[in-house]
Amino acid sequence: MSEIPLSHILFLSTALFFIGMYGLFTRRNLITILMSVELMLNSVNINFVAFNKYLYPDQLNGIFFTIFIITIAAAEAAVAIAIIINLYRSHNSIDVESAEEMKW
Repeated sequence: MSEIPLSHILFLSTALFFIGMYGLFTRRNLITILMSVELMLNSVNINFVAFNKYLYPDQLNGIFFTIFIITIAAAEAAVAIAIIINLYRSHNSIDVESAEEMKW
């Protein structure tokens, strides 16, 4: 079985990162923005695993960083969804543009 070249993996990771960045800067829905941030974190995970495989195949440092990022991303998603639900209950909208009008 042939190996996938590192350049292909890095191209995929770069494409995912910029798709996430595009979604982060252009969307107004908070859930879509949260999904874009998760997409960017997963592209970084792909980089960690790829560089670990090609540079240090006998070590697991990239895998440990990936597991740590997945754990942090799950906690971040749980907190963000709780905040989004609270905003929706109080203002009946999760649109970022209407967040400027919110009074705390």
